Amino acid sequence: MNGTAAMPYQYVVLRCVPRVDREEFLNVGVVVYCEEAGFLESAWNVDRERLEAVHPGLDLDAVCDGLSFVEAVCAGDESAGAAAAKPAGTRFGFLKAPRSTVLQPGPVHGGVTSDPGRQLEHLLERFVG
Repeated sequence: MNGTAAMPYQYVVLRCVPRVDREEFLNVGVVVYCEEAGFLESAWNVDRERLEAVHPGLDLDAVCDGLSFVEAVCAGDESAGAAAAKPAGTRFGFLKAPRSTVLQPGPVHGGVTSDPGRQLEHLLERFVG
């Protein structure tokens, strides 16, 4: 860890669930929160061909808009409304809350890292591709 202190972090994998009743999903993003580093960011990658294969006719632009909204909440961007105006921990709580929409967070997981940004990249590659 390059001599830098390890800090605890939490993350959720964001899932696209085109039909909640079928419980099929594809991972499309990750949100990482590291309180000690003041870090709350998301990264995402939508594989349009895979999503179209799972659910033809899915509004992929709406999925991308939802992921952009998550980015805005993470960044505290006022365009994301009241949720974005809250402290980072509260914003992460909002983003990790279960919901029955096409874009859903998976379970919360945690670990330790000396570089939350690098950890975000690693988790995106590992879970989303």
